[in-house]
Amino acid sequence: MINITIKQLRYFEALAHHGHFGRAADACAISQPALSMQIKELEDTLGSPLFERASRQVRLTNFGEGFSSRVHEILRSVDELGDFARASQHRLVGRLRIGVIPTIAPYLLPDIMSKLSRSHEGLDIHIRESTTTTLIQELTDGRLDTAILALPVYEPSLTEVSLFDEEFVLIRPGEDEDKPVPDREMLRHMRLLLLEEGHCFRDQALSFCNMQAALPREVLDASSLSTLVQMVAAGIGVTLIPEMSVAIETRSAEVSVARFDKPRPTRTIGMIWRKTSPLATQLMQIAEEVRLTANREDRSHSHKTTAA
Repeated sequence: MINITIKQLRYFEALAHHGHFGRAADACAISQPALSMQIKELEDTLGSPLFERASRQVRLTNFGEGFSSRVHEILRSVDELGDFARASQHRLVGRLRIGVIPTIAPYLLPDIMSKLSRSHEGLDIHIRESTTTTLIQELTDGRLDTAILALPVYEPSLTEVSLFDEEFVLIRPGEDEDKPVPDREMLRHMRLLLLEEGHCFRDQALSFCNMQAALPREVLDASSLSTLVQMVAAGIGVTLIPEMSVAIETRSAEVSVARFDKPRPTRTIGMIWRKTSPLATQLMQIAEEVRLTANREDRSHSHKTTAA
């Protein structure tokens, strides 16, 4: 009988993911020699090498590729056993892995984390900030328990729960404050600054303006809303940002903030998790707490945005 430990499988998965012994060891919170020894013991037990070792990185062998897919399913099942045990306690304790997209994380997470820490003693929250595509993949793979992002995600294996709707606002240079607010047709002919490819907020902004992402545009593609707002302050163009970000992103920028005439661009923020998750009941409770926290935060900042 082959003696393989769950710990070895987790070390294997970390090394397969990072492709580097040092980074994998850091992720596993162990020393690099200890990780190397565990991987070597695993390979000896299996009787076949799992990795090709180069000077700066490691790659899976053909055998390692096949082994990896099976390891992933095993570890996901082990995690779900742990979730099943946690769900039986009727309260959420232990580790909770939450994914959040970048256009939400800086603005809602502080209040949400504070609320959940107070209401769920013993809950160890781990945050993963990334784009929608990455979060959905990691959630599907079992590396996350839930994610907060813009809906819909069109993934049949996931439960979607709407939390609240949010408007987009127009950010213009400060000297444009008294000018009429452009409609979507006018925006098509302006230098519209957007987030780089991969951010769902970019696609939502383009959709509102009836613009195709593939069309060539004289534009800056930024990695953050903060960069977009600062570029507007420098007179380079205009941009759209979600209302929740206004108070933070405009406090140190000489820009004007305005609402569009109806129909105004909006997005729906929600939580998603696997339909098979044993924590579904607890995650629904978490979603309600996030909804209430977000709504209170929205009301406290709503006066900061001026209507057009």
